[in-house]
Amino acid sequence: MFRPRVIPALLLRNQGLVKTVKFNKYRYIGDPINAVKIFNNLKADELVFLDITANKEGRTIPLDFVKKVGAEANMPFGVGGGVKTVDEIRMIINAGAEKVILNSFAYDNPEFVRKAVAEFGSSTIVVSIDVKNRLFKGQQVYIFSGKKKTGISPIEYAKRMESLGVGELIINSIDNDGTMAGYDIELIKSISDSVTIPVVALGGAATISDFSKAILEGHASAVAAGSMFVYHGARKAVLIKYPTKEELSKLFL
Repeated sequence: MFRPRVIPALLLRNQGLVKTVKFNKYRYIGDPINAVKIFNNLKADELVFLDITANKEGRTIPLDFVKKVGAEANMPFGVGGGVKTVDEIRMIINAGAEKVILNSFAYDNPEFVRKAVAEFGSSTIVVSIDVKNRLFKGQQVYIFSGKKKTGISPIEYAKRMESLGVGELIINSIDNDGTMAGYDIELIKSISDSVTIPVVALGGAATISDFSKAILEGHASAVAAGSMFVYHGARKAVLIKYPTKEELSKLFL
């Protein structure tokens, strides 16, 4: 029976694992490779690593890190952070990643997106879309780690990326990031219903019931989360965890 993918989305800062709240308030969580080992044992469906300072620092996600993940991970994984050339994508894939995730550079360089899809196939190229509510102006796409508004609606931008051939979209709510207040279901649904490619919900998940809402009400194809996979309890003690296959199978019945 088909079950939607459930994906830990892990943030890197100085090659350490961190967690944010609304794209701010960085908290160090631990060693990312150790997290990969734990998620191996917990049999996670897939992993996503996003280097959140790569673009600001004018570099791409370190290849040595991608190789370490590739050597350790038993599941498919995608990485993103500062990717700007076809050669960088090729090196990342050769280092072991199955998917490369684009963000800010995709907005400024649509022809690069088209070229990347032509070179590596749509299943390899993912675009992450960060969305924030603006008072009286509705939701807009933001780039550069949520620092720069684009003036474009998430639906319009999602359609644009689909037209360029990308194989998947990650929709991340900046307002819900790290809050553990649940996904922005209306945002997820509006984009899922506007495109034909898979949409991954991200930003705000606290319990596995949030996953079912994103799938059944938001029409997402998959769900991703950060805080709920690395925190435990009201005090947010650091604990890497992942639902059992039995829990997930019952959830999506």
